[in-house]
Amino acid sequence: MRDLAYLKLLAKEYPTVKAASSEIINLTAIKGLPKGTEYFFSDIHGEHEAFLHLLKSSSGIIREKIKETFGYVIPEEDQEELANLIYYPDKVMHQLGLTGKATDEWKRINIYRLVQICKVVSSKYTRSKVRKKLPEEFAYIIDELLHVDYNGENKKIYYSEIIRSIIDIDTADKFIIALCELIQNLTIDNLHIIGDIFDRGPRADLIMNALTRFHDVDIQWGNHDISWMGAATGNLACICNVLRIAISYNSFDVLEDGYGINLRPLSMFAANVYKNDPCTRFVPHILDENIYDVVDPGLVAKMHKAIAVMQFKVEGQIIRRHPEYQMNHRRLLEKINFENGTVEVEKKTYEMLDMAFPTVDHKDPLKLTAEEEELLHTLQLSFKHSQLLHKHVRFLYSNGGMYKSYNQNLLYHGCIPMKKDGSFDEIEFSGIRYSGKSLLDFIDRMVQSAYFLSDANPDKAAARDFMWYLWCGEKSPVYGKDKMTTFEHYFIGDKSTYKEVMNPYYQLSVREEYCHKILKEFGLPTDHSRIINGHVPVKIKDGETPIKAGGKLYIIDGGLSKAYQGKTGIAGYTLIYNSRHLALAEHKPFCPGKENTPKVTIVEKMEKRIMVGDTDLGAELTEKINDLKELVTAYREGIIKEKIL
Repeated sequence: MRDLAYLKLLAKEYPTVKAASSEIINLTAIKGLPKGTEYFFSDIHGEHEAFLHLLKSSSGIIREKIKETFGYVIPEEDQEELANLIYYPDKVMHQLGLTGKATDEWKRINIYRLVQICKVVSSKYTRSKVRKKLPEEFAYIIDELLHVDYNGENKKIYYSEIIRSIIDIDTADKFIIALCELIQNLTIDNLHIIGDIFDRGPRADLIMNALTRFHDVDIQWGNHDISWMGAATGNLACICNVLRIAISYNSFDVLEDGYGINLRPLSMFAANVYKNDPCTRFVPHILDENIYDVVDPGLVAKMHKAIAVMQFKVEGQIIRRHPEYQMNHRRLLEKINFENGTVEVEKKTYEMLDMAFPTVDHKDPLKLTAEEEELLHTLQLSFKHSQLLHKHVRFLYSNGGMYKSYNQNLLYHGCIPMKKDGSFDEIEFSGIRYSGKSLLDFIDRMVQSAYFLSDANPDKAAARDFMWYLWCGEKSPVYGKDKMTTFEHYFIGDKSTYKEVMNPYYQLSVREEYCHKILKEFGLPTDHSRIINGHVPVKIKDGETPIKAGGKLYIIDGGLSKAYQGKTGIAGYTLIYNSRHLALAEHKPFCPGKENTPKVTIVEKMEKRIMVGDTDLGAELTEKINDLKELVTAYREGIIKEKIL
């Protein structure tokens, strides 16, 4: 008999033999259903329009379901119209209402079609699970329509009368929208985000809003996510970094309209300090126009330079506080020869392209001026008091981690740091060495400490500083390069200094034997297990493929960000894992109002159909079934008394 105290707690939920037995039958039946469809996205980088379209369209799978269901019945044009209705029901219904095209006959036909698609996407779920997802207002009606027997004449009349009544009482628009949202909800069972939700694109906040509403999502943190999480802890270097990147990509909407970060003090400071400096090295990349916060590009360049210089100062201070980071060579402001206009980088001297540093003390380059200190304090308060930012950061903590092992897939954003000989690289903290899985577990604890420890706790400051190291440190698993050459890009013309050497992981992991080594490190079997990560854009136009190591490694960062699409030739990937196969959806660069359906290719067929009982969820259900069987035994032997009502 298991722990009696636990069984007594279980008895509160299942107070009789009948209740416990019914749940055993229910859970056993669920194990016999096909596994749900998992979707894997990586490196979204603030591209809210493209990502939300992929989420609403299930990366083209809804379009495939329409074709499978109506391909020989309705023309291609009608199929596309139905797909767009499912993706954007509010918008489409509003437009059709204005043009008068949404006639009663149009509504009747499309309700019928939507019910058919809904039946298809709900077929692998229990009726109980589908009911839980039904919109409350129409739950009974939709449940009836999904289970109509079309062979019976009486049922056909009943079905027609339901739809006629919906139209007659003028609720068809709401009903159609509810059906469309239900189809979206049912198509994706689990959503995995393999890091880097933030930066470069215009509205990461809108992406986070959508993720917080999604029914089942997990996130493996990327270095850009970590940087924003670090900013939320009050880390000045991370605050400067997220501001610098957002300003450099002209993304003022996410800062001011999204998170309510007050940039007026920074703009006033920059306009005053750099009033005679054109800041030509800091002209922003304008990939997206701001809607709410339009800023003059000249002022943007000044703000960009101001925050970059402050970032180099506070980063240098962190490095000085932490010799264990082994990054003293990256205190580059201190390497500038202000008389000669040169800088020393890795024992070589280069001419500086810009020597206008009115706030830099030549004798103590890392020292902030009084005005900079006051400005950073103001910005820090703005980040600390942003309610939406902290709502999103808490969601990243509650639904995220450094890695996830799920259904024999190992998910992480960047890499598992390795040495050239194929052994796991080590980081030492407080006399303890960490590598492989233990390193990621240690980092997970440090990230938690940076946010949740009280300011009075002496470990808080070290954990908060460590958030910046994760952004760009040589042995950071979410970064995976020897250095970040931001300073060089701004101030040195020799492009050889821009090179960032990838961790040996990226050369070794394309070989099956090293994937096996990593899988074993995380307790996964080598057969039928995979590694799924992102971080490094796959240059499809150069002949690269996202599938490595004989199918053991999937790198699914294909460039959803506009900033990468010129290099990759596509706009990212979705990896889709259902009960029958693994498929890659290859995205097109998103263009509103045009056909954006990805190209879906099956890349691996399962040897046999995977049922819920074969998954991690199935293992959890088996454990619960065994617990319930023990409870039934306890009832029958009189160890626990039934509560007969």
